[in-house]
Amino acid sequence: MLCPSRLAKLRPLPRPLLAAARRHRGVDLRCAISSSPPPPPPPPPPQVRLRTTSSSSTGLGMPSVDEEECGDFLPWLERKAGAEVSPFLSVGKSAYGRSLFASKSIRAGDSILKVPFNVEISPDDLLPEIRSCKVGNVAKLAAIVLKEQKMGQDSEWAPYIRCLPQPEEMHSTVFWSDEELEMIKESSVYQRTIDRKVGMEREFSVLRHALDCHLPEVSKDMKFEDFMHACALVESRAWESSKGYSLVPFADFLNHDGLAKAVLLRDEQKQFSEVIADHNYAPGEQVLISYGKLSNAVLLLDFGFTIPHNIYDEVQIQFNVPLQDPLYEMKLYLLQRHCLQITHNFGISKCPADSFTIKEVRSAKGKGTGIPQSLRAAARVLSCISLEELNDMEEEATQNDGRLGRRPLKNIIREIQAHQLLLSCITKLIDQYKASAKLMKPTGCPASKRDGIRRLMACELLAGELRILKSAASWLENYTTNL
Repeated sequence: MLCPSRLAKLRPLPRPLLAAARRHRGVDLRCAISSSPPPPPPPPPPQVRLRTTSSSSTGLGMPSVDEEECGDFLPWLERKAGAEVSPFLSVGKSAYGRSLFASKSIRAGDSILKVPFNVEISPDDLLPEIRSCKVGNVAKLAAIVLKEQKMGQDSEWAPYIRCLPQPEEMHSTVFWSDEELEMIKESSVYQRTIDRKVGMEREFSVLRHALDCHLPEVSKDMKFEDFMHACALVESRAWESSKGYSLVPFADFLNHDGLAKAVLLRDEQKQFSEVIADHNYAPGEQVLISYGKLSNAVLLLDFGFTIPHNIYDEVQIQFNVPLQDPLYEMKLYLLQRHCLQITHNFGISKCPADSFTIKEVRSAKGKGTGIPQSLRAAARVLSCISLEELNDMEEEATQNDGRLGRRPLKNIIREIQAHQLLLSCITKLIDQYKASAKLMKPTGCPASKRDGIRRLMACELLAGELRILKSAASWLENYTTNL
């Protein structure tokens, strides 16, 4: 059967000296910026949605200087760095929370921000006894945040720590109640959220023991909710670095535009992080960068926001061999032998997350780009009803590139049946998504601003994934009709 699966966690890759720092992935901007005269400012992009929503914010796009908490933040950071960080940007608040705005005119190609590595926070700042704990980099960085929060005004990072959002301002699904999570139970984000919280609880137990031994002043009165908040801050604000993860003060106030070409670059040789403007900005305009080509599933879980009509949306699913299948053992054997991973619950997959990723199929009459060939191959295998068919498929794979079921079946009727099997399963998912969407239709005013925000995010998440499933179903219908 076909069912939503868990999201894959993207892995760090080896990095050149100058590379795009990834929250998940990015591109090297220097290749994208030419020496020709800068183009005129583009219209506001439709792929913008920012990280946090603050109750004290002002109108959309209109900055208010954040004097009370962060007015002196940039001067403090520059004194600590011993270098100028940005002559172009200032901290302010928009309708979506704390942001960075152009303090003067910016032209495409300007280096608008340089944060030296010596004012970044990384796990290297921990005591060796804590750093050696059997927890991930996120938890280690969270321990530093907890330590600095505990020190209050005595912390050397106090001006930075007090600028970070509070739990009530954050909307990652780890903060959602069980009732709120039920809104997205059809999406893989539901299970992924549960898995993440379980992982946090496990790491909290390990880290709490180490802190009790070596930093009791930090662990005293520390609750799991404090640790979860610190982890969520790291997940949403840290960049991958040569040290694992690093918090980059000031740069992490930049919000996300899914269509931006500007990213945070890290120069390992010159030892600073840098942002180069991808277009012109007028004074007072909010400056945005891209966190990567990320789906709403990733954005909601890691950052706590969604984008309407996100062009990078995708759906991750599993396609299982039914236990009652008479050829169950043979099908699993063939799939395993020909490089399809076998999951603990007998799902089959070609990707590290033990799942298939479906992207939007742009045309019902095209080649079906967006539906993985491995998923179609699995459908061909699962539709086989005899050992002879399976043996023929294995022989064909051996004689070619070794991949099983990648070519259309010679028997047209069997090829149609294979894709009808896949279509039937996707159609069931579509019906489940539609039923969930109906339950989320508002029956009145939301109980609170937070409830309204999270309901909107749930709607945008499910709408995007439903769009992907419908596009796949349309292509499969066309394929099976016209064979």
